[in-house]
Amino acid sequence: MVKIEDMTPKEMEILLERVGFGHLGCARDGRPYVLPMHYGYDSGNIYFFTTEGLKTEYIEKNPEVCIQVEEVENYSNWRSVVVVGRAERLTRSEDTEHALQLITKRNPTLSPAINATRVDVWGRANTIALYRIKPEVIDGRKTIPTESRHETGLIT
Repeated sequence: MVKIEDMTPKEMEILLERVGFGHLGCARDGRPYVLPMHYGYDSGNIYFFTTEGLKTEYIEKNPEVCIQVEEVENYSNWRSVVVVGRAERLTRSEDTEHALQLITKRNPTLSPAINATRVDVWGRANTIALYRIKPEVIDGRKTIPTESRHETGLIT
């Protein structure tokens, strides 16, 4: 049986800094929407890049979002953090520059967002959007290593 415990605030922060990829959840009009998302993490905030489309429409209507980040080695050795907060679209150049530096450090090509950029019927490219999530709740769980897993070398 797998045993699970809460992660410490420091463990959650380390995971958020290390991973850089998760699943963004948003909702509008009672409909959830979840999608994979690269992100940057700095000073307790999460930054992400996208192009305008369904997710930006959802966030505009309801800025309350969550992002789930995980590391899974196998079914009995994993860590997962969920961050709940408000997504704020960045418009000031110093904020967008900072966000882009953080995000491109982890994802230099900005894919898949930049690769999914489509042109509208007039041939114009979609507008990019940068957001900052200021966490209101951060919660994390992890499996507890067992003695036998240490002995087999699965946990170092």
